Amino acid sequence: MIRELLFGFLLIHSSLAKHGYLSRENKPPRRARLQVIPGPGPGPGPGKKWLTLNGGEPLVIAQGGFPGLFPDSSGTGYTAAIAMSVPGTLKYCNLQLTKDNLGICLPDIKLDNCTDAATKFPKQQRKYNINGRDVDGWFPLDLTIDEIMKEISLLQNIYSRASVFDFVYPPLQPDSVFGIEPKGKLWLNVQNDAFWSAHQLSAVRYIDDSKEFFVADYISSPEIGFLKAVGTSKTFDKIKTKLVFKFSTPDSVEPTYKETYGALVKKLAMIKTFASGILVPKDYIWPVGKDGYLQPATTLVADAHREGLTVYALGFASDVFASYNYSYDPAVEYLHFVDNSKFSVDGVVTEFPGSASNAIACLAQNPNLSPKVANALVISHNGASIDYPGCTDLAYKKAINDGADIIDCNVQMTKDGVAFCLESADLLGKTNAAMAFMDRSTTIPGIQPKSGVFTFDVTWTEIKSVNPLIQNPFQSAGLSRNPKSKNAGKFLTLPEFLELAKKNATTGILIGIQHAAYLASKKGLDIITSINNALKNAKLDSKHQILIQSDDTSVLAKFKSSSPNYRRVLLFSKPISSAPKPVTDNIKKYADAVNVVKKSIVQESKIFFSTGSTKIVEEMHAANISVYVSGFSTETLSMMLDFYSDPYTELISFMAEGIDGVITDNPKTASAFMRSPCVDPKSTAPFVFNPIKPGDYLAQVEPTVLPPAAAPLPPLQVADVVDPPLPPVDASARKENGDGGSGDGGGKSGQRRLGVDVVMMSLMLFGLVYVIGC
Repeated sequence: MIRELLFGFLLIHSSLAKHGYLSRENKPPRRARLQVIPGPGPGPGPGKKWLTLNGGEPLVIAQGGFPGLFPDSSGTGYTAAIAMSVPGTLKYCNLQLTKDNLGICLPDIKLDNCTDAATKFPKQQRKYNINGRDVDGWFPLDLTIDEIMKEISLLQNIYSRASVFDFVYPPLQPDSVFGIEPKGKLWLNVQNDAFWSAHQLSAVRYIDDSKEFFVADYISSPEIGFLKAVGTSKTFDKIKTKLVFKFSTPDSVEPTYKETYGALVKKLAMIKTFASGILVPKDYIWPVGKDGYLQPATTLVADAHREGLTVYALGFASDVFASYNYSYDPAVEYLHFVDNSKFSVDGVVTEFPGSASNAIACLAQNPNLSPKVANALVISHNGASIDYPGCTDLAYKKAINDGADIIDCNVQMTKDGVAFCLESADLLGKTNAAMAFMDRSTTIPGIQPKSGVFTFDVTWTEIKSVNPLIQNPFQSAGLSRNPKSKNAGKFLTLPEFLELAKKNATTGILIGIQHAAYLASKKGLDIITSINNALKNAKLDSKHQILIQSDDTSVLAKFKSSSPNYRRVLLFSKPISSAPKPVTDNIKKYADAVNVVKKSIVQESKIFFSTGSTKIVEEMHAANISVYVSGFSTETLSMMLDFYSDPYTELISFMAEGIDGVITDNPKTASAFMRSPCVDPKSTAPFVFNPIKPGDYLAQVEPTVLPPAAAPLPPLQVADVVDPPLPPVDASARKENGDGGSGDGGGKSGQRRLGVDVVMMSLMLFGLVYVIGC
């Protein structure tokens, strides 16, 4: 219900803006009188025991509302934060002061970092000394509250995030944030009190004067002098408001005591004399080394708890790299802070409160392999390929341990007829074969448009001589996967893969078949017979699910006649938008399921928001065809913006479309999702997963800022689905290609590429000799 309220709020806001009710000509509303402050939210769920100071559930504190999507400190952002979070979530306001000593919630003391003040007030640029640094920009102390509220709009202050909601929302005062339903639950952070005081402004006086309109549950500051002044104020209520000392970076200097925060962290007993808790950057608790991996946790939480201080961790953002240990799953990071056997922080300050709520309410203290709540299959993509090189023994073993229902093997053939697992026939990008087999590089348009070193041109012994290479699909954006294990593991032959699956009675297999016609006619390799023989010899238990996947209906037809108990999966590697009944009738002749990419289910705009759903699931289900969806991962760039950079939100949204399985690089995340009690829509728990309806967010964007819509994909035709019969295996082709030639028919493309690569290799060797000689 609360999510519907959020979108209702968005629609109302759009309507008000359209009709001029939010015009800057209108004065800001007068502040509402203080009403009842609700009590604390529900405690820990049934059977949950926490290692927090008071044994209660860790708090979720929404920093600036939901700046992961909306501009920081916007009303819509705060409303979204409450809608997607656990009951009792706190609204975090960074307090700034205006010329008339009134408060405003903004993420930065510089207005030009988060608003359009530079455009609206071009003559108000100033330079101030703040904490020993000269800072140029536009500042709230040079403007009155009326000027800010009437003229200025909020902007997204993180440039890598969506800017489509810029210039839409006005800033808010703390009493307005306090008044957002549910009323209360306000955390007020005062970052620069010494600066305000130097300019005859007073945060203490503002807080005292505002008691009639709001009372903060928490007040934090990195300045000891300010916290002591607030704590000794005549109007301060120690029962209603808790004071929290906020730590800056260890080498920064605290303005009052003139000591570094690194030194003050060792004086917790002194801090306890004026504060009830501490707010620290998360690296104070779990340091991250220069290599991007976690170092051992410090004892700060235990030390602070021993002094009676609560501990809140700061700096969580799902779209910012944290550590390779988390495999880009934001929930895993939160669990390190709230669900380990030694300590739990008392709260987390986050820019993505939904992710924190999921970790605390749904995943903490939930056994890794508890019974599944959702029935969709979790199918690995090259094993746990987010952690290890794909299709290696380590990737498959981790996928099994992480709870995958199905592990996958795309079968490739070597020159000497060995069937083994690799995502595609091209060794480049998946191994370090570029130098080892440069002379084998060729171009085969029927396989792929670019040149490559193909498995059917090298022997199994040669393949075993190269190292696997972890794939990094988002490396161009700086997102690399587990570099310590980038060459770990070994490739498995198909019999070895089947033996691994056989040891795990609950794990099924998916066998992918590519380029069967080419292998038969051009290379003399019978991939279908090789797979059938391997499956027969493996003698898998009848409990094992066996899926055979191909983009070629003739391949699936072979298995339909020879192995009717196997489930056949037709692969669509490119997006499709619709499948009319004649098409699904033909698919059903060959396949029991389809594997489609995510954009075939939820379509995406050019600005990375979803535009709506297709009817693919409905059309396939009408023909009794299951729908598996590929392309799931946990890197933020793998998701549309609607899903909050949160893989669990993405999964529940696709599950709401009725899909039957997910194919993922990170089976651990998908398995945890399927086993989470929050997946159950009938749950009466205070927090459950709620799907995002595709297109809802895009509908709130002003049409004038949208790029032209992409042309719709044409519907599938029968000719797009049904393939010609497979050619017979040409044994003579294998003999002809015994020298490792390209096998591309005329051979000119391969010969030309070979000549170029030999020249390049000679040049590289010459350069190496020259360097050594120097």
